[in-house]
Order: sequence, then C-alpha cells, then structure tokens
Amino acid sequence: MKTFKSPKWIEKNKSETNVKYGCEPHERPIENHIKNSIVIIDKPAGPTSHQAASWVRDMFALKKTGHSGTLDPQVTGVLVCTIDNASKTIPFLAGHDKEYICLMQIHKSVEEKKLITTIKNFEGIITQMPPVKSAVKRVNRKRRINEIEILDLKDNDVLFRVKCQAGTYIRVLCSDIGRSLGVGAHMAELRRTIAGPFGEADAITLHDLRDAYEDYKNNGDETKLREYLLPVEFAAKDTPKIIIKDSAISAVCHGANLSLGGIVKFTNNIQIGNLVAIFSLKGELVAIGKAVIDSTAIDKKRTGIACTISRVVMNEDTYPRMWKEKLGDVNVDKQKTN
Repeated sequence: MKTFKSPKWIEKNKSETNVKYGCEPHERPIENHIKNSIVIIDKPAGPTSHQAASWVRDMFALKKTGHSGTLDPQVTGVLVCTIDNASKTIPFLAGHDKEYICLMQIHKSVEEKKLITTIKNFEGIITQMPPVKSAVKRVNRKRRINEIEILDLKDNDVLFRVKCQAGTYIRVLCSDIGRSLGVGAHMAELRRTIAGPFGEADAITLHDLRDAYEDYKNNGDETKLREYLLPVEFAAKDTPKIIIKDSAISAVCHGANLSLGGIVKFTNNIQIGNLVAIFSLKGELVAIGKAVIDSTAIDKKRTGIACTISRVVMNEDTYPRMWKEKLGDVNVDKQKTN
C-alpha cells in the first residue's frame, strides 16, 4: 500500500496580517459560514446525487449547491456537497481518489484461489468503457486501481474494498472481473466509504443536517450546524498551498496574477500546472490558482509570476485595495476568472 509524506512549508517573505480585515474561517458569522461551507452527506439509496445536493440547497433557501463525484441512485455513502460560494471549489474536489465497499455476485462458482488471483490482477492501470447510462462519452479510458482487498466470500457473493482513481466505474469493474473469470459477474451493492480526505466518520445524514438547521433557526443554537458544515477551506485539504500577504489579496480577488513578492510561504509539493489553493495569513481561502512554476522555482526566484488565477473564492471587498502601493506583490495584468 502506498504511503505519502505530508508536504512541508517553505517561508519566502515575512509579513503580518491586519486584524481589521477578514477573519479566521471558524469565526465567520453563521449566515456567512453557511454560504461558504461544505458538508459531507451520507447519501441514502434512492435519490440521485443531484437530488441530494438540491435538498441541501432548498433547506438553506440558497441559489446553488454542488457535489463532487456522482453516485448512482442505489449507491450509498460519502457525498461531498458544496454550499453556495463554496461551489467554486469543485475543481479541488472532483479529482480525488475514492474508496468503495462492493458486493459482487459471480454467476457461477469458481475456485477461490483463481478468484483471488484474478481480482488482484486488476490492480494498476486498467482500461474501461463507460456504461451506456453515463454522463461521459463512451470511449475507452485508462483508470488506476490502487488496491483491491477481498473482505468476505460466501457462495457466489464476493465482498471487496477497492481504492481507485476518480471516474472509475465499479459496475464495469465487476463485469470485467466476471469476464476474466469466464463466468460473468455483476455489482449487487455499492457504498462509497472515502472521497479524497473525507470518510464515513465525517458524513452525516440529511435528517441530521435538517435538525441542526432547525435548532439554529428556532433556538439560536449554532453548535451542531457549525459542527456539520465545514469551512470552505476544507475543500483544499489535500491541495498544494500558497499563503499570501494582505497587500496582495484584493488584487488577486480582482483577477490579478500572483507575483512572487506577494507570497509569504508555500508547500513544497507544487508542480507546474497544479491547481493551487491561495490562502490569507488568517487561513481564509482567497482563490484557486494554476502554478506556472514549481516549488523549487518559487523558492529560488525573486521576481515573476507564481500562479495565474483560475477562480476567485473570497469576496473582492474583504481586504482593501493596496496594489498601487505594493506593485511587487501582484501582477496587475488581469486574467479572466470564472
């Protein structure tokens, strides 16, 4: 099983933050917190992922919610929902690896040793054709299976755990395993247990969320609602990060590229082309950037552009305009942002 080292922080410039502007994510007023949050739903069997996200939207009477990683109606488990402004962070969430527990039924009995060997042979890079009822074009696609572990065998029922790349079709995986066995197989039940950094322990039911919101509305108690609604910053939990000066924030929020002079510190896992989470010194998510140089170059170079801005998350008026005084912190040639 693969293990990954946590990224290290590298300091580039010293800077302090002004307490007059912005706030730490957990200190946001509750109504603002709701509009800048994600919630991990334990999706029940029945509704589509879109319906589950829509119920969250309607619960809070907001304009939009989103979700990362579609689950079929009968599939249960971890569904990451973004609320209102937090929906801008879907690019961070969409590509995360997933983990599932699957009950597969093989159509004829096979020798246990053959079954185990065949299933383990699917670890690594595989080729899949999306099912007929799918939202993507039906062409062969490469996907990575990180690990498959058989949990239980009983008659023709095979319970297994699979850790895989986003976009892997477990229903197709079961069919392909059955074909390799020469007996056929199909997916009987499926539950998603992990989506990126979020697992079953983080998930709550829609009923739990409704109860917490009603407790806030009727009794003024925010406790459970704050526990269930994670600040939008959690969406970037596994993403390369850059922390910037207060003086760079407003310009970035207006679409200016991020210059090296505006960086306070950064993680050592930034590669060219990576999505990068740009944070304030208070820990607020400012924007989503795209790295044009890697961590080594960010450390060594003194001038130039570190990131272009793909999407602004923070309200543009949260910090004052300072870039006329601090031209070294930003590049004032704006890019179109979403």
